[in-house]
Amino acid sequence: MRASPLVVTLGDPAGVGPEIVAAAWAALRRTGPAFVAIGDARLLSRWGPAQPVSDCAAAGASFGVALPVLDHPLSEPVTPGQPSAAAAPNVVGWIETAVRLALSGEAAGVVTAPIAKATLYEAGFQYPGHTEFVGALTAEAPFDGARGPVMMLTVQDLRAALVTVHEPLAKVPGLLTEARIVHAGEVLAGALTRDFGVERPRIAMAGLNPHAGEAGRLGDEEIRIVAPAADALRSKGLDVRGPLPADSLFHEAARATYDAALCLYHDQALIPVKMLDFWGGVNVTLGLPVVRTSPDHGTAFDIAGKGVARADSLIAAIRLAAEMAERRCHVAA
Repeated sequence: MRASPLVVTLGDPAGVGPEIVAAAWAALRRTGPAFVAIGDARLLSRWGPAQPVSDCAAAGASFGVALPVLDHPLSEPVTPGQPSAAAAPNVVGWIETAVRLALSGEAAGVVTAPIAKATLYEAGFQYPGHTEFVGALTAEAPFDGARGPVMMLTVQDLRAALVTVHEPLAKVPGLLTEARIVHAGEVLAGALTRDFGVERPRIAMAGLNPHAGEAGRLGDEEIRIVAPAADALRSKGLDVRGPLPADSLFHEAARATYDAALCLYHDQALIPVKMLDFWGGVNVTLGLPVVRTSPDHGTAFDIAGKGVARADSLIAAIRLAAEMAERRCHVAA
């Protein structure tokens, strides 16, 4: 067990978060990595033994017996499958507490169960999602390297980072700039070394258009923006190939030629990740002073409370967060 456990937030309490957090504890309680949940202990106790603890340090001793919980109760009861904006302050508070604990070193890293953006927006939440919120919460903390947040999805032998994330497809070409792509590439390269132990990262950059633009005949963004960004990254000493046609970038033989793909929009990265392993993908936030991962799925309100939610992705996120935190400890030492 780790001296400093991870912290895991419950996400939207009306979703599958509480259920899969309890299931992850049941799967990991004998082997670790140890974690402490942040949220409503009474809610978690519906799914298994939950033990309120006073701080993260107390979590390790009880982890094998019951799920340790830093108890931050809901202000109002929730019904599974029925999200409510009334829970938004609790959801936001759980995330803020988790990040604070990670920044202080009391926790090794943060793993977040899924949130429902619509209900948070209804309550006045100002961020597109977890990634940007955690980035804002850590913006003033010291960090040695290109600072994110940059979203990356990982599963099996594929790591796919994103230049744009939750943007309408029609807006993506206008959002792409050479500077934005270069920044994402620098964050990705730094994270591959710091968090994944890749000494000299090989990055494959996807094109935007079919056939990577076919020399400008199918779109000129590759010529105007993407290729210059790749050149700029190479001039910084990074091993970057591309822009490459995205339709031939993700098969098994292609994946063996790079350590991560730099993708330009949401589905370009998430479709291959979910095709490889729909249940086991992990969302990683790169370029932050804290480790942060999450499962690669949503709140699943349609099955919340039914006892059928799978915890595979959350378990993978917890294991990856522990590996990343351990690697950062070795680098710091």
